[in-house]
Amino acid sequence: MTIRINGVDADITPEDERTVGEVLLALEPWLEGSGHRLAVIGIDGVDVPADSFGDAIAREIDGVGVLDIGTIPIIDLIGESLGLVLEAADAFEAADFADRGAVGEAWAKSASAGLLAGRDPGLFALAGKALSGEGAGMRELRAVVAERLAEIGDPAGELDGLAPAIAEVCDRLEQLPLDFQTGKDARAAETIALFSGVAEKVFRILGILAGAGFRFEDVPAGGSTAAECASGFHGTLGEFLGAYGRQDTVIAGDIAEYEMAPRFRELTAAVLGAAKGVRQ
Repeated sequence: MTIRINGVDADITPEDERTVGEVLLALEPWLEGSGHRLAVIGIDGVDVPADSFGDAIAREIDGVGVLDIGTIPIIDLIGESLGLVLEAADAFEAADFADRGAVGEAWAKSASAGLLAGRDPGLFALAGKALSGEGAGMRELRAVVAERLAEIGDPAGELDGLAPAIAEVCDRLEQLPLDFQTGKDARAAETIALFSGVAEKVFRILGILAGAGFRFEDVPAGGSTAAECASGFHGTLGEFLGAYGRQDTVIAGDIAEYEMAPRFRELTAAVLGAAKGVRQ
């Protein structure tokens, strides 16, 4: 059996798989890792309609000449899901008060809501709250969705616009040991909250770039690559959170100043420069 992905012959040979469904299941981790999801399949030149999918995946591969697999980038699915959140919000606000709960329930049961639940739990929870019977947080929901759509539409531009906040948070991380030593607990907590928000946005954007085929392995960052820098930063962040959770402010402060700040500054500068080049 020949396997083609998006029209291109794939160098894939089934091993223990006996059915089309088992082949698709084996390919799922690879598709997920490449930022794609299964969109459609075809068998011997004929696309399989949705109502025949169950029969198709049960077919023995010995009787299949060519298995065509069509995929869609996950980031496109996320964009569509965000658009559906806004459609649900419009429907919610246009509905009579007694019918609003049904609008929210219908959205929560949708496939797009399920995708957001796994990919962006915070946004999913916010949407669930806003699309509840009371509609609390609708303005916040629209603002967050608009931000996410902007990140998808122009990730390099969003990262570029974040440069002042990145610079500020790195400076404040370097000052964190002094804040701890001088009892400025409120300022230290503020720094950590600011860092959390900025870092979350940065890594959302990096995920979008990766889903669009951006290769962090090819981007130099200091003496390593952006991919290695990002991996190292995650490890450093874990060490910082562990020390901070133990209230070991000496260790937490040293990690923030000497590891987190320079790594974060180096990573974002390298990726921004490369991403702007891709955008041009």
